[in-house]
Amino acid sequence: MIFTSYSLLRKKGVLGLNRRNVHFISRYNPRHLFPLVDDKLKTKLMAHKAGVNVPHLIGVIQHQYEARKLEEYLMDRREFVIKPAKGSSGKGILIIVDRQGEGFVKSSGVLISMPEIRRHVSNILGGLYSLAGKPDSAIIEDLIHFDPAFQAFSYEGVPDIRFIVFQGFPVLAMMRLATHHSDGKANLHQGAIGVGLDLATGKAIKGVQFDRTVATHPDTGADLNALRVPEWPHMVELAAKCYDMTKLGYLGSDIVLDEKRGPLLLELNARPGLAIQIASQTGLLARLNHIENGNAPRGFTAGQRADYAVNRLSTL
Repeated sequence: MIFTSYSLLRKKGVLGLNRRNVHFISRYNPRHLFPLVDDKLKTKLMAHKAGVNVPHLIGVIQHQYEARKLEEYLMDRREFVIKPAKGSSGKGILIIVDRQGEGFVKSSGVLISMPEIRRHVSNILGGLYSLAGKPDSAIIEDLIHFDPAFQAFSYEGVPDIRFIVFQGFPVLAMMRLATHHSDGKANLHQGAIGVGLDLATGKAIKGVQFDRTVATHPDTGADLNALRVPEWPHMVELAAKCYDMTKLGYLGSDIVLDEKRGPLLLELNARPGLAIQIASQTGLLARLNHIENGNAPRGFTAGQRADYAVNRLSTL
């Protein structure tokens, strides 16, 4: 059931936008740490240093005159991803899955030429997709080949798992599934599906698209209730590690499951959205309050915090 009344929202312990901003983000996320997650290149370098697996970096273009490096970076590659380092909401991400003659094939099947890719990179550098329109850098990464377990559940793009992590404890999880409407991107604002996941098992709870309940994937017809994430304990532990890496107390951690490399950190978010509560049919406040009030143990390792989340927080 989608939450529809104020009384039901309060009963379910749903966290609102104002309280999220004032009580949790402002209190637990020091402003000087924001650049670590607002800039995907800084996140990637930080993850490397912390021993956290991320998608392989092919190259970075930081200035307009460096655009000529594109041919060098992409010369022998049939698939890759280009994204703005400071982008948000999935904007500006270009996913290439193959080459065809002199052109490249996007995840949607549309052909794009090298000059068009150069223009896209130029737009990224000019800040078209960045926060506040500031000059940006273009990151070129390996294409992720997601685990076959998700083959029927995502369309034209890679599914990812968003965790909300508070004081190092994962508290809610949701899988985001790409659709044709979202242009192969796992972004809810663009039409991807969010599937709430049971924190104890990684099994599906409910699917939502544009805040409305959906039972099947609109493009593949897959039953969303049949979704279950493999390697779930490793995914939860990786989310917990992101706190140790950033020291941000209220954090969104986006993780993918690659067919060969296993769990990979895709990106981090210091201002994660609240739609995860709708998909999970669970408000955040009970679990956040449990931790904030000192009920969760201190001094735990990431693995111990993940175990506590799975065994204790999932019951709240």
